[in-house]
Amino acid sequence: MTAHTPSAPAVLPGVLVPVTVHFDDLDALGLLHNARCPLLVERAWPAYWHERGFRYEGDWAAAGDACTAVRELRIGYQQPVTRAGQYAVHLWLDRLGRTGLTYGFRFCSADGATTYAQGSRVLVRLDPGSLRPAPWSERFRDAGRALLRPAE
Repeated sequence: MTAHTPSAPAVLPGVLVPVTVHFDDLDALGLLHNARCPLLVERAWPAYWHERGFRYEGDWAAAGDACTAVRELRIGYQQPVTRAGQYAVHLWLDRLGRTGLTYGFRFCSADGATTYAQGSRVLVRLDPGSLRPAPWSERFRDAGRALLRPAE
């Protein structure tokens, strides 16, 4: 391992969600375009929750806990992705509040060993009628606890 090749910590909270980088995700120089990484993370989040019975439908009223808005997104790039293929998004929760949450992520190799980018995203659950913050359901909170990073 070198300073230019960050690796994953030995014990990881959260889950790895497989993602695919396609040829058209690469820029003219053959690197993963910087705007595609957040998009791949964005796709991994609902894929994880969909497997647990939470649906991201187009109807806000029916969306329930999926009725959210992004409050903040931070991302840092560690090294370039230079080819299409299979990768993963490592997801975990840093904070699960009453109406919001902060999740951390790493865009990494399929086995989680190599980190290409990492960051965090703050989501706020919204009431579909007023678009004001609303509490998460107990079902969502119970499921989310499995992703929580242990307190240090």
